Formats: sequence, C-alpha cells, structure tokens
Amino acid sequence: MNNKLNEFKTYIKNKKVAVLGIGVSNIPLIKYLYSLGVDVTAFDKCCKDDLCCVIDQFKGLDIKYSLGDGYLKNLKGFDVIFRTPGMRYDLPEILSAKEEGAEITSEMEVFFDVCPARIFAVTGSDGKTTTSTLIYKILKKQGYNCWLGGNIGTPLLSKIDEIKETDMVVLELSSFQLHTMTKSPDVAVVTNLSPNHLDFHKSMDEYVDAKKNIFNFQCEEDKLILNYDNDITREFKKEAKGKVLYFSRQQEPDKGAGLKNSCIFYKDGDREIEVVNTKSISIPGVHNIENYMAAICAVIDYVDVKTIQKVAKEFKGVEHRLEFVGEKNGILFYNDSIASSPSRTIAGLLSFDRKVILIAGGYDKNIPYDEMGPHIAKRVKSMFLIGQTADKIHNSLKDEINRTGRGKDIFVCKCETLEEAVKKAYDSAFCGDIILMSPASASFDMFKNFDERGKKFKGIVKDILNT
Repeated sequence: MNNKLNEFKTYIKNKKVAVLGIGVSNIPLIKYLYSLGVDVTAFDKCCKDDLCCVIDQFKGLDIKYSLGDGYLKNLKGFDVIFRTPGMRYDLPEILSAKEEGAEITSEMEVFFDVCPARIFAVTGSDGKTTTSTLIYKILKKQGYNCWLGGNIGTPLLSKIDEIKETDMVVLELSSFQLHTMTKSPDVAVVTNLSPNHLDFHKSMDEYVDAKKNIFNFQCEEDKLILNYDNDITREFKKEAKGKVLYFSRQQEPDKGAGLKNSCIFYKDGDREIEVVNTKSISIPGVHNIENYMAAICAVIDYVDVKTIQKVAKEFKGVEHRLEFVGEKNGILFYNDSIASSPSRTIAGLLSFDRKVILIAGGYDKNIPYDEMGPHIAKRVKSMFLIGQTADKIHNSLKDEINRTGRGKDIFVCKCETLEEAVKKAYDSAFCGDIILMSPASASFDMFKNFDERGKKFKGIVKDILNT
C-alpha cells in the first residue's frame, strides 16, 4: 500500500487547485486531479480559439479556465498551484498567491513525494534523453517493470496508481523542473554542463544551482554519477552526500566508467569489468560513448553485463538525435534537431569522420557561441544559416578566421527558411557529402519545439528523396 499517495489524495480532495499551462504534460495532470475530486482551474496564455483541440479533451469535466492576455490576474484564492516547467517560480502573481497561503508545487515535485519505486534521474546540458532512454532500455531488457518520464515519455503522476515499489522509474529532468525541487532521486546522473537556457535563468550560476537539486537532497546510500571530463560537474563531488561515481573518456576513474582499448570498463575498487566494446554500439558519436558510460554507472548494480551489450547492439538512437534520414545520389542527410546549444552541435560535428555541410541557427537563448568557431573551421565544408542566431554562428567562424586563418574557405549562406536552407545545401552537395541539420539553437523563433523542427526537416528531405 502506498501510504504517501493515500495521504496526498486525502489532502488534495476538494481543494481549489490552479494548473498553470495547458501543455502536453499538464493535460494528464488536470484529468488526474479532477478524478481525485479536485476543483481545477486551468490557466494558459493562449486564447480559447488556440486551445480548442486541447479543451475538447476535457469534455464532460467541470474544468474552469483562465486564458489569454492577463491570465494570471485571476490567480487568487487557490489552495494549491501547479506550476508548469518553463514558468519561473518568482513571477509576481505566483509570489502574491504564495503570500496569501497557496502551496506552489509542480507535477514532478508531487511525483517525487508519492512515488514508491526506485528513481533514476538524469540531467545535464546535453545527452539527457539518450542517457535516460539507455537506462530505461537496459533495465527493461533485464526484466524490470519500468517507467520513463519527466521531459520524455508519459507524465507519470497520472500513472502513479499503477507504479509499484518493485518497479524502476527513469526520469529526464530539466533545469526548469529541478529549479524548485526539494527531493532528489536514488540514482542521479549529470551528463555535463555548459551555458544553456540563459533566456530563462538569470545567470549561469542560477542554472548550475538548479541542476544541483538533482543531488542536493540525496542521502548516504544514494548514488551520484558525474562527468569527470566536464569542469563544472567534476567539482560537484565536493557537495555530494551519497556515493559518487565518475565517467570519463580521458581518465581512468577509481570508481566509475572509463575507456581502455576501445572498451568501456567499470571499476569500483579492486573490481574491474569490461562492459562493452565501443565498436558494437549502434549509435554514432563520441558523446554517445559518454552517454553509455553514464548509463552503465547507473545500472551496473541491477543488471547483467550481457544485457548492456544486447542493448548496445539493438538500440538505434532516439528521434532527432543524429538520426539518419536518407540518401540520394550518395548524399547523406542527418537530423540533429535536438541540438539546441553550441556544445550539442559540436558533439554532432565530432561524430563524423569527414567534413559536413551544416544547417544551423534558430532562437537566441542568450548563450555564447564563441566555442563553435574552431570546430566549424575544422569540421564544416559549407554552412547554411537561419534564424536569430545566424549572425552569432557566422561571427564565431569569422573570429576563428581572424585568429588563425582557418576556415576562410568555408562557404556561408544565410537563408530565410529551413526549406530554403535544405534545398540550397542539397544543390551544393556532391556524392559522399553529409548534410547535417544541427541548429546549435532552440527552435522557438520558427517552430513550437525541436520535435516540430526535426519533423519539418525530415519532410523536406523526403520530398527531395522522392523527386
């Protein structure tokens, strides 16, 4: 029996509850809260006409709404307020409601409070989804009943009645979700950290502090897995409360995962295990070797090595992550729409053994692009740029040319749309070329999200393949 869940149900029943944001994750939340006898009001900045398809999903339910401009002005008189990820906790309307006695929480915070199962959680600037998916697939292949949620999979609070103590839960957590967390998972993974989401966070320090909540509330028997090769995450060990494992491509950690003779090994004191040969990993890129290392550290106490090896051979990757789309006339197309930061695009460039034709650019998150220049100069044949960050990306190359002279032969073309960029990239390509869409930017200037951007790219490519 899940006593914590029963306590939550008793507490929340008949409460007046506000849910801020009617996005994908909050639709199941609203339905679940309503099923518990909650008086629910859904808030969203979009107007009713824009949300008609969403509101249709609540037919037959007595849900109230506050929509459109000034929608938060009605945030008064509520007992509990569920904040959506991506909405700051310190908005004046939220702070005012808190002062009046409202409890401010989120779907993920409540889930941590009531989940009976062991929780594995992954955060980082890059690699979160792939690492989370790897952990999930390895545990599932071993035979555990597993749940995948957070930023991916199903919003799990709506499934909490089905989750048992013997299950395994795997979560991908963003800085938005972690920002106000006061509980940490049993097994925490931080893949890496670099400047990101500085359009939301007030500073890099605030962004890093939000990420630290994945381990800030752990205890001695919990596990924290850190990237030794990343200057920021390496230092987290000093603040850790649980057992710390490192993973590294450059060093041989005493406790954790390393790389030796093209084989990932796991070491803990005198115990050293050869886990998987990197040549048998189906998904490309050195960053995916790191993702495997992180996942291995997370699951090694719960699975057989053979299970990890089977997943390495079978797992072909997650959509929009260096996803092979197709080939025409010897020209290869890859979709890396998930790459919403310079570090992610750099990892993509390093995944190929030859120079690529790069399509990049998008929404500006106020992060620096200086580090891209040297990698563009070394790894890019030509570049087709779109969106708000086109000039920043181009300027990173110009700075490299001015410093070293490298990259001056790279052709750069600025385009108005993704379709224009893809077609011009294809027209410029020869047999053997790779066209990589890896934006190094968020998607919000042209698309709702990276998923829509990636699907648009694949649609354009498929039109080219079929002509």
